Amino acid sequence: MNRRVALVTGSTQGIGAAVARRLSADGFAVALHSRASVEAGERMAAELPGASYNRADLSDEGETRDLIAAVLKKHGRLDVLVNNAGEVARFPHADLKAATPQVWRRMMDVNVVAPWLLIAEAEAALRAAATSERPACVINIGTHAAVRPKGSSIPYAAAKAALHHMSKLLALTLGPSIRVNVVAPGLVDTAMSTGWEAAYELWNTRSPMRRPAQPADIADMVAALIANPYVTGEVVIVDGGLNLT
Repeated sequence: MNRRVALVTGSTQGIGAAVARRLSADGFAVALHSRASVEAGERMAAELPGASYNRADLSDEGETRDLIAAVLKKHGRLDVLVNNAGEVARFPHADLKAATPQVWRRMMDVNVVAPWLLIAEAEAALRAAATSERPACVINIGTHAAVRPKGSSIPYAAAKAALHHMSKLLALTLGPSIRVNVVAPGLVDTAMSTGWEAAYELWNTRSPMRRPAQPADIADMVAALIANPYVTGEVVIVDGGLNLT
């Protein structure tokens, strides 16, 4: 019960899995989560010391609330919440008809409302785990497309921009016991990016680092923000400097 606990949503692949493995290496008991990949989650939980796994559909309010309850029942505390789970809608910005009300609702529900509900449900546990020297911590995974007017689609970028601003408002509201920050990746080399040849070309030729991020690059920034007890309300872009071009 004394080991610090981190819940990482969407943590059985890609960025989430890298964050979970990094935090486990840093000594956290990691609560893993996914919506569908149950076998992968259970394998990871068996592999990482002190880890657990829970399946939940974060578009369902009841399952979202139950996830926090399950983590607290298993681990008895919660020190860090990493809202990594999200969903992308990809279509040209000029295709306004593709941005249906259903797409807008889905992007907002999964990328904004679900993180909000998790934070609200976890607030009491996060405050209980906080100390004056080491506040509890929320990291929301955003996107550089919410800062730079580019990206997968207008509804997705706008939803993530709402997540960014919500995070700043929560940093003001929940401090000093709970810090809230955003890590905003650009292109990350994961299965989710398969088929994005134009994006890979852009990062390989125009970004100062001349490559897309690896999941470990994002995990390193998440770990750094968790480790620093003073930083809050920040949106940290991790895109290899593409935003400078």
